[in-house]
Amino acid sequence: MAQSGIVTGQYVCIQQATASIGDRIFAQIIDWLVLLAYMALSIWFLSEINAGELWFFFLETMPLLFYTLCMEVFNHGQTLGKMAMKMRVVKMDGSTPTLGTYLMRWLLYIIDGPGLGFLGILSIVLTKHNQRLGDLAAGTVVIKIQNYRKIQVNLDEYDYLTQNYIPRYPQATDLSLEQIEIITRTVSTPRKDFAAHLVQLSQKVQQKLNITRQEPTDMDFLQRILRDYQYYALEEI
Repeated sequence: MAQSGIVTGQYVCIQQATASIGDRIFAQIIDWLVLLAYMALSIWFLSEINAGELWFFFLETMPLLFYTLCMEVFNHGQTLGKMAMKMRVVKMDGSTPTLGTYLMRWLLYIIDGPGLGFLGILSIVLTKHNQRLGDLAAGTVVIKIQNYRKIQVNLDEYDYLTQNYIPRYPQATDLSLEQIEIITRTVSTPRKDFAAHLVQLSQKVQQKLNITRQEPTDMDFLQRILRDYQYYALEEI
């Protein structure tokens, strides 16, 4: 089974299983069944109200075209089929894909997506991380997420994540593993001009994520970013 590096609570890369070709086929079948049920229901409804051809186009064609793209963009990298099979799309460094990344996967879906056609199957079988052509072009991988629950993690990793912890910056998931490691090293390794480094890094993080710091100090802000990243990376999935 192919493996993909995913961050742990201490931001140490572990080997997380990527979705197999069987998982992806079953997820695709589920998505098709959902779309088939939608089409049948919408055709019945439009026939009942004697809707024109334009309504049929928008309510039949548009969902079929944009279902995968919209679901992955607005549902954290998951279609209904991926949710059922406990899979999600992530970037190769474990961070959340951007809109452009999802768009690239969707555009190439025309070539390798329908039915997981020959090109899609061949690509998944031959690539190290079970990637179809859309994944290769976008730099993404589809991972199995239930394995997080099976990882035995020292409770010390959660010394500050109480049951009632409320994250503040969901944008933290847009940071890559490498960026998280830089923040971790910076806040945990005092050095010459330590305060200046914290100010500079805090400003860069705020600019990168397009957020305004709510914490009283740069150290508090950076630690909050790390905690929120951990919360969304491990707790929500």
